[in-house]
Amino acid sequence: MKISTQNTLGLWVLGLLLSSCASSFTRTRDITFDPVNQLKLDVYSPKNIDQPKAVCIFVHGGRWNSGRKSQYKFFGKRLASKGVVAVIPDYRLSPRTTYRGATSDVAMAIKWTKENINNYGGRENEIFIAGHSAGGHLAALVSTDSSYFDSLKLHNPIWGTLLIDAFGLDMYTFLSDSSFKKHKTYYAMFGNDPEKWKNGSPIFHLRDGLAPFLIFVGSKTYPVIVESNNTFMKALMKYQPATKPIIVMKKKHIPMMLQFYKSRNKGYQEIVNFITVQAL
Repeated sequence: MKISTQNTLGLWVLGLLLSSCASSFTRTRDITFDPVNQLKLDVYSPKNIDQPKAVCIFVHGGRWNSGRKSQYKFFGKRLASKGVVAVIPDYRLSPRTTYRGATSDVAMAIKWTKENINNYGGRENEIFIAGHSAGGHLAALVSTDSSYFDSLKLHNPIWGTLLIDAFGLDMYTFLSDSSFKKHKTYYAMFGNDPEKWKNGSPIFHLRDGLAPFLIFVGSKTYPVIVESNNTFMKALMKYQPATKPIIVMKKKHIPMMLQFYKSRNKGYQEIVNFITVQAL
C-alpha cells in the first residue's frame, strides 16, 4: 500500500486561505522546544481566558517523511476558538531519523508543554494528544510506550489520545505481509528487524492504566487503515471496555484531516466532548 503525500501542497494552500476566527485566538509561533535538533512548535490559545484550559497537542502526518506544523494552523485555530489550547510541533522526518527519533521528538514537545503551557493559558495537568495518519502512529506510540517518557524522567502526562485515520498502529503485521506494497520510507523508519517493527507498533504496547482513546476512521480510506484500526480497537477493548466505538466518517484519507478546516465539522464536537469528559 502506498499512502500519497501529493495533497501536502493543498493543505498548505488551505492554511494560507484561512481567515476566520481571527478574533477568537492568539498564536505564538516558532517556540524552540528542542535546541539540539532545532525543533519548534506553535501554540494557539483562546482569547480572554478566564481560567486555564485543557491542552491538545497535534502531530501531523505525511508518511513520516513530509509535512510541517505550519500546514495545520487551521486545526490549531479551530481548537483554540472552541476553548482548547492547541500545540502543534514539528519533528524530525525520514531519512533524518527513525521512528524512535520522531517519537522522542513528540515526547520532548509534550515535556515542553507540561512545563510551559500555563504561560499560554493551558492547564499542564490536562494534556491530550492527537495525530493524523503517520502522526496518529506517533501519538499512539508515545501514549502507550512509557520508555519515551522514562528517558525524560517524566511520568506519562497524557490524559487522552485522539487518532484521525491513523496509519502504522501495527507495523509488524503490515511489514510482514508480502501483499502490501512497501515504500522505502517504511524501512528507513522501522528498519528490517521484525522486533523493531513490534517495538514501533502501538498495538503491542497496550496495557492497563493507559489514557482513553477516541478514534476516527474514514469509510473511504485505505483498507489497511480500516483493518488496522479495527484490530487496534479490538485489542484496546480488552483494557478499556468502555471505549467509544470507532467514529466512521464518509471520507478518504487526506479529507479525513481536511474536513477539520470547517469550524462546524461534527468531529470537533466529538473532540471537545472527549476532552471535556476526561478533564472533569
